[in-house]
Formats: sequence, C-alpha cells, structure tokens
Amino acid sequence: MRLLSQAVKFAVTHPEKSRRHFWGWLNAVFNKVDYERIKAVGPDRAAAEWLLRCGAKVRFQDFDRWHHDYNALPTGSLGRYKIQAIDATESCIMYKGFDYLDGLKHLEEIKFNKCIYIEDACLERLTSIENLQESLYMMEVVSCGNVTDKGIIALHKLRNLEYLFLSDLPGIKDRQTTVDRLQTALPRLEIQLDLD
Repeated sequence: MRLLSQAVKFAVTHPEKSRRHFWGWLNAVFNKVDYERIKAVGPDRAAAEWLLRCGAKVRFQDFDRWHHDYNALPTGSLGRYKIQAIDATESCIMYKGFDYLDGLKHLEEIKFNKCIYIEDACLERLTSIENLQESLYMMEVVSCGNVTDKGIIALHKLRNLEYLFLSDLPGIKDRQTTVDRLQTALPRLEIQLDLD
C-alpha cells in the first residue's frame, strides 16, 4: 500500500513524467511481436496490423491509397495483399516490433519521419533482413533524433536502394564521410540532404 501511495504521489507531483512513462509503456506493448498472429494471417497482414496499431500507414501492391485505419484493412484470402510502402510518420514503431518486417518480400519504400523511437539499432535491424536488402529502393529518414552516422551507414546493405532523403538528423556528426561511404557502397544511390 505504501508503494502505491508513493507512486500516486509521484504521479500527482510530476504529471509530465508519469504520462511520458505511461505512453512509453503502452507503445512498447503495441510493438510486442505476436508470432502466432504472423503464422495465422501471414507476414504482410500481421505487419500491417502492427504498423497501423502504432500509428503508421501502409500501401499495398495495386492500391493507390494509403491505409491508416486498422478496422478498414482489406480482407481476403491469406497472402493476397502485399505491403509495398510504409509511412511511419509520427508513429510509435520501435526496435521491439521490427520482427514483423522479416517476412515482407515486396516492400519498396519506407518513410521514418518524426519517429521518436527510431534509432541506429532499428536501421541496422532493418538492413539485416535479406528480403528488404533486395526489395527496398526508396527511403526517408527525417527528424529522428536518435539516428546517428552509424545507423545511416548501415543502410549500405540495402543493395537496391536508389533514393535516400535525410533531413533534420542532429545525430549525424560527420556528414561527408557518411555520404561518401554510402555512395561508395551504392553507386546508383541518389542522396538528398537537408542536414544544416
């Protein structure tokens, strides 16, 4: 009982910190991987559910519009809908949930804009997925404050990456070396920078 009263007292005297902790905990719950669900509905459907639950949007192959409503995901036979693009703008996706990306074979484009939980480990994990090394050709990383040179350099494993937009990344300290390493590894890569 004493512990509970101390927690309540802390929450009352530090409302901003307790709210932040609660949302961090809830976001971690949203990112917990359900491997049984992946088996039951397939990797694309399970990944779409995870992404939408976390506030991201997905676009499926042969669709022009983005899906952002969890309850309006298309239904149909297992494996019918393949994720082609992810827009994770202001979403709460984090490293913990990246196992959902393992089975995606048709993902061509991903945008990480203002994603507070995206960090170097996320980009390293993304680039370790063999399917994505082949399929991803367009990427944006914007206003993700936990991304450093190390995370951007890891993108060199995305062999078919053709376009990369980087903006507002204060963790990038050695811009020229980072860009040079990417260009050397991926000569076809067009890099657009707005890091000043």
